[in-house]
Amino acid sequence: MATVIGSTSRPYNMLSYTEAYARIGAAGYTDVAVFANDGQIPVRADSTAEEVAAVRTAAANAGVKPSMILGRTRLELAMDAAVDDYKRLIDNAAALGAKWILEMGTGDEAHFDTYFELMRQAAPHAQAAGLQITMKPHGGISLTTENLLAAYDRVGHPAFAISCDPGNIIYYTKGERRPEEDITTVAPKVSTVIIKDCVVKAGTPDVMVTPGDGLVDFPLILNALDQAGFTGPLYVECVGGVEPEQVDRDLAFTLGYVRGILASL
Repeated sequence: MATVIGSTSRPYNMLSYTEAYARIGAAGYTDVAVFANDGQIPVRADSTAEEVAAVRTAAANAGVKPSMILGRTRLELAMDAAVDDYKRLIDNAAALGAKWILEMGTGDEAHFDTYFELMRQAAPHAQAAGLQITMKPHGGISLTTENLLAAYDRVGHPAFAISCDPGNIIYYTKGERRPEEDITTVAPKVSTVIIKDCVVKAGTPDVMVTPGDGLVDFPLILNALDQAGFTGPLYVECVGGVEPEQVDRDLAFTLGYVRGILASL
């Protein structure tokens, strides 16, 4: 499988995005997914052109492409306003040079229908801007593989697909479901992968572990995706380290770990 291997900025969320991207580039990654740093996602619907340009410059200086951003929906707004807000997010993502918006759905059942309608109306704008929306398991509307497949069908647009996050399947079901059970079913509809592991101790799940140290069978997951024709990208979201120097080590290890699996496919 020939694919992009990037990292989210989450492992360095305690640092500025400028320093986070520099460390991600130094670890050998080519791409970064823009998550929160210093308590704020730096590219949002309300970001100014100058703010977006600053993030783009920081990534370029670090030698990485800001190819994914974390999405946010304003489901409390009237539909027209919520769609306009999401379209501004899409436009800012395009201005950044991103290709993907990572969606997490909603945990509020009262907003489930609203969420699907928002995605249906926003997806054509994403396609026109050259972006894809990719939805990962995150509890609520996207708790299980069945929920993700239902979302895929309900939105029904080529700019909306599924993000495989195997660690979250374990985390949000507290180990009752395993991603390996359903990967062959979901693989043909997967557009991105989040490399995240998970452990469950005394009934409590934890994703702050370095991939390969938890319950996820990454060789099986990636092989099934490869067999389905998946070509990426992949983004590392979590590692076990907490301090920046520990994160540096764990991110570099994870890049080698994932490359090793891909080379064996």
